[in-house]
Amino acid sequence: MKGFFVGIVALLALAGAPRAEVRLEPVATGLASPVFMTHAGDGSNRFYVVERAGVVRVIATGGSVGTVFLDIRNRVNASGGEQGLLGLAFHPDYAGNGRFFVYYTRRGDGAIVVSEFQRSDDALTAAPTEVPVLVVAHPTFANHNGGMLAFGPDRFLYIGVGDGGSSNDPTNQAQNVFSLLGKILRIDVDVPDAALGTRYSAPADNPFVGAPGRDEIFAYGFRNPWRFSFDRVTGALWVADVGQGAREEVDSPVVRGGNYGWRVYEGNACSGNDAALCDPANFIGPVLEYAHAGGRCSITGGYVYRGARATLAPGAYVFGDYCTGEIFSWDGVAQQPLLALAGNLASFGEDELGELYVVDIAGTLHRIGGAFTDVAVEFFHAGFDHYFATSLSTEIVALDSGAIAGWTRTGQSFRVRAIGTQGAANVCRFFSASFAPKSSHFYTPLRTECELVKANPDWIFEGEIFAIVLAFENGTCPASHLPLYRLYNDGSSGAPNHRYTTNVDVRSAMLQQGWIPEGFGPAGVFGCVPV
Repeated sequence: MKGFFVGIVALLALAGAPRAEVRLEPVATGLASPVFMTHAGDGSNRFYVVERAGVVRVIATGGSVGTVFLDIRNRVNASGGEQGLLGLAFHPDYAGNGRFFVYYTRRGDGAIVVSEFQRSDDALTAAPTEVPVLVVAHPTFANHNGGMLAFGPDRFLYIGVGDGGSSNDPTNQAQNVFSLLGKILRIDVDVPDAALGTRYSAPADNPFVGAPGRDEIFAYGFRNPWRFSFDRVTGALWVADVGQGAREEVDSPVVRGGNYGWRVYEGNACSGNDAALCDPANFIGPVLEYAHAGGRCSITGGYVYRGARATLAPGAYVFGDYCTGEIFSWDGVAQQPLLALAGNLASFGEDELGELYVVDIAGTLHRIGGAFTDVAVEFFHAGFDHYFATSLSTEIVALDSGAIAGWTRTGQSFRVRAIGTQGAANVCRFFSASFAPKSSHFYTPLRTECELVKANPDWIFEGEIFAIVLAFENGTCPASHLPLYRLYNDGSSGAPNHRYTTNVDVRSAMLQQGWIPEGFGPAGVFGCVPV
């Protein structure tokens, strides 16, 4: 396929301090060589972490290694540094059909296997039956196995396969359209091919269907597409292709039938292999690349940020380097260093809300959080006359999906800081069902008030859920902060309920309805939150 190099290619500067106000928040620790994290798209917002030895763990609440969802260590060859259980993807209809797929290197011959499993009757455990879907021979070298699986917006399964290993692709697999190595594959796992006897079929518009070449190929000319992703808004496919000795690259949008250059090109530079073929008119070049300098050696592909918490700029592509642990973003024009992981950056992950995570192969899963960390979203239950604010993604998903019934968003929200932020106070949250049929929540950042309510048997302590800055005694806030008001209904609805808001119009309306201001100063300022 003929193509062209993108006219503007970003080359990562060799220096530059992180500028964005972000930080890494540990979500789970004690994992064993984790290489990927994802979600099932089933409304639960559970995290699924892939451990290279052959285990998938499910983490419902964070802070621990979770529980074993799938264990296929007896089938996985994880002896080489790039071998093991490498990828995981859940079917778009997983909530109903329980189907999911894994990518691993097989014991005995090192072949790449894509297999299907199903959830058991227990939502936190997989059934043991394996159904192999696709096997790709990988007989010569232990490296360049690829490892990514993801369903595209077209509901087809995309598979990232490395070129088969060694250096310089010695058997020229990436440019060979009769080989599945060095490719992005696309298959339909919902429609078997009876004529070929396979458990999948090739979509009719794959570029080599009806033409010389393997039907499964979607795009080719890749060295080791370790991680790729789809932009959940535009559907564009972003592939980070690990370079050899000089450059790392990102290709996007990866298009059907595209040839992305390896082994003729490494990034935008001729590799020295097949020098006579080094003509940019015949290949599609990267949208961004960076050189091996300052310890950088291997790109780890990430995601286009579309999170609800506005941690990063919407539409920014986030990626990193395995060796230095640096994390970068690219806005289509410039690349910006965000921060660095103090370890090896094996992968990124994305949750159901579009928030991004970082996988440290040493055993920790982190979430990328802003300096303000979170947005507390307000919900209302008309039957209870009950306002409720939460920044926890699991609760937001459950309330939005109706898993916790009766709640709707009010359209109000406010920013909060992370638990333990210096100069801020952690907020205690309590729940009471002692006012049946109604219920109530109560929040306080004051240690004395928190301990007092803990001693009351009518209230259940639910934990410290976010942090805010305390207001001054006169009810004013520090610079760059908004007052957060606490309003009390005086038990008029049959239960003592409170509402927390930064919106002065909402506050005025509640006061007109007879609600009472509580807090510091004459206006009743509960605390201060970031602008």
